[in-house]
Amino acid sequence: MSKERARRRTERLAVLEKEKAARARRSTRRQRRRALVRSLKLKLKRRPRSGTLYKRSRAQRTGIAIIPLIVALAVWFLVPDLALRLVLIAMLVLVLPALVVVVLGRRF
Repeated sequence: MSKERARRRTERLAVLEKEKAARARRSTRRQRRRALVRSLKLKLKRRPRSGTLYKRSRAQRTGIAIIPLIVALAVWFLVPDLALRLVLIAMLVLVLPALVVVVLGRRF
C-alpha cells in the first residue's frame, strides 16, 4: 500500500514538474515577445512622422483659406472674359501652395 502511494505520488510530482516547466517556458516566451514588441515600438516612436500636417496658427490657416477666395472673387467680378477668368483662377489654385511656402515658410 505505501509503495503504491509513493509511486502515485512520484507520478503526480513528475506531472506537476512537467506542467511547471511548460508554464515557465510559456512565461519566458511571453516575456521575450513583450520585450521585442516594446523595443519595436520604441524604434517606431523615434522615427520622424511623415504625412502629418504641419502646424500653423489659426490666423495663418484662416489667411490661407480666405485670401485666395477674395482674390478669386475679385478675378470673377473684375475680369470680363470667362475663359480668362477660369485661367486666372486655375493659376491661383496651382500657385497657391508655392506662395504659402514662400510667404509663411515650411513647418514640420
